[in-house]
Amino acid sequence: MRDLNIVFMGTPDFAVGILDKLVENNYRIAGVITAPDKPAGRGRKLHESAVKKYAISKNLKVLQPENLKDEEFLAELRALKANLQVVVAFRMLPKAVWEMPEYGTFNLHASLLPDYRGAAPINRAIMNGETETGVTTFFIDEKIDTGEIIMQTKTGIGPEETAGELHDKLMEAGAGLVLRTVQHIEAGTVALKKQQEPAVLKSANKLHKETCRIDWNSGIDTVHNHIRGLSPYPGAWTTLRNETPEAPVQVKIFRSEKEPASHNKPTGQMITRKNEVKVAVKEGYIKLLEIQLPGKRRMPISDVLNGYTFSPEARVE
Repeated sequence: MRDLNIVFMGTPDFAVGILDKLVENNYRIAGVITAPDKPAGRGRKLHESAVKKYAISKNLKVLQPENLKDEEFLAELRALKANLQVVVAFRMLPKAVWEMPEYGTFNLHASLLPDYRGAAPINRAIMNGETETGVTTFFIDEKIDTGEIIMQTKTGIGPEETAGELHDKLMEAGAGLVLRTVQHIEAGTVALKKQQEPAVLKSANKLHKETCRIDWNSGIDTVHNHIRGLSPYPGAWTTLRNETPEAPVQVKIFRSEKEPASHNKPTGQMITRKNEVKVAVKEGYIKLLEIQLPGKRRMPISDVLNGYTFSPEARVE
């Protein structure tokens, strides 16, 4: 058995569960590399990453380099004498970093590679209507998410499941997969598999604001998948025109329900009944279950209707 000395690299909540799994199983964590503190909120107070907060709570050494190629950081990293590096939801590593440890650097990615390489695999899988995804561990090489696969675990996606719910499920699955991967590396029993490039590769490109806008002309399934694939973060949005003196506003939609039906209403028209708001689309209606109006908190539609009136001419676009 190899005696492992691990450096862990990660930043968001997704990475915390994986790091915790290694700590719980008594692996030696020589250090934790995470993003620098960033100003956030109205007061612009410095905000520590979820991984940093966890690492401090466990008395783990933390490094927060601005530049991963900086010689001072590389010297600090070498001084940790790690022989394995584990990367979860971090950033692209320079070769000087990933080739440093004796047993390599592996990454956990929240998809079944080679599909959904990129920054938003959880969101994109749901937005595309996938019914299955998973997690993959692979050794890092020069390109993004292309290295040799160590292990994979599959996970189903429910028809109403949101990105937030799938995130939590994959974090748990990922923690187990990383633990098994580390155990195989420790035992020297890793069997690698090269990624086979499919004819059509599904990508997980980074999400931008315009990406998150709802296209009401795209069909009932696509609209519903778009909403749940962006919930709770960053949130699908649309422009609401309420045909009142107030200007059009941007509204975020977090939960919806499909109502297939035949009708002759124009796409985007809103229909309001007691405790119910729905939007006309080609194959029926999208019922709005949870939304957020400007300056308000996220609320069930029944609560919204207690203080906000949609006019008969209201529409989204």
